[in-house]
Amino acid sequence: MISRRAFSSMTVAAPMAGASALMLSTADAAAGQTQQTPGLYEVRKVSFPSSGETIVGRLLRPLSKGPHPAVAIMGPVAFVKEQSPIQYATRLAARGLAVLIFDPRYHGESSGSPRRLESGTAKIEDYQAALDFLTAQDGIDKDRLHLLGICQGVNWAIEASVRDDRVASLGVVAGHYLTPDTAKMYLGDEAAVAARLARAAKAAAKFKETGEADYIPIVGSDAALLKAKAIADWYLPWDSGAPWLTFRGGWENRITAMSEADIWGWRIDETAPRLKLPVLMIHGDRAASGKDIPRRIFDKIASKQKSLHWIDGAKQLQFYEDPLTIDAAVNALAPHFLKQGAHL
Repeated sequence: MISRRAFSSMTVAAPMAGASALMLSTADAAAGQTQQTPGLYEVRKVSFPSSGETIVGRLLRPLSKGPHPAVAIMGPVAFVKEQSPIQYATRLAARGLAVLIFDPRYHGESSGSPRRLESGTAKIEDYQAALDFLTAQDGIDKDRLHLLGICQGVNWAIEASVRDDRVASLGVVAGHYLTPDTAKMYLGDEAAVAARLARAAKAAAKFKETGEADYIPIVGSDAALLKAKAIADWYLPWDSGAPWLTFRGGWENRITAMSEADIWGWRIDETAPRLKLPVLMIHGDRAASGKDIPRRIFDKIASKQKSLHWIDGAKQLQFYEDPLTIDAAVNALAPHFLKQGAHL
């Protein structure tokens, strides 16, 4: 009979295709080692500072001769880098792009307290810190730095892109665009939105007074941030720890209650008109924020170089893990990133 520890070691060491084989094992990551995928790219554990905290991530760099354009990725609400970001990172790295994935502060391997706080301001600052890190790396084309946001990460990618002129282009995939209409779509009506914002304000006041953070589940109960069963079905396996699946990362099924202020109160529709750089928006029929809100956001974008790539029939969770859907998205993203900023 094989022990769980032995099975875990065999799983990590075996030559498998896909993201799990391309992430560092727990032991390798702790040692800061570099793992190579022959003929494609290397994966290196990295860290960098952001507003006094330490951000931990993975840098995937093609083995071909550089300098390489680079993409920094941010994923869905309360994500960790081992979820959707790694799915896009491995594919983009195989297409010749350096890719940085990381846990934002308060999440995963990165530092910050209280744990599992969602702060739009902090995520924007972390994105800018990621750009600082990339510009300091050898073999990176500093004139071809790009941002990719997935689901709720699109909001922080948009915000960072309008604030930092080092960003050459932007990609946004299956966006959960934070607008009043999106909040009503998820919560039901204006009264429900107001109740969530009031709960967040009360929790924030308590934290300011006592230093104690209240928490709510992300999925799986009536008190959760997201109530849809389909979302829970996808997320809950990430909360089990799954020690034999070392690529599962440090996702936790909780979020600070005060986080909902930024989630339901942000107005990305007011920022989109300030986007002037090249933008590729990818969405699907049943992706987050529906069919109409992404199109309205797209119409607001001021850039003269913008493109909307629609994947017919695609559902939100397919953009996280379905190989065919992700490949279809990357087939549009890779040439977009490789072209923008290139000296043709």
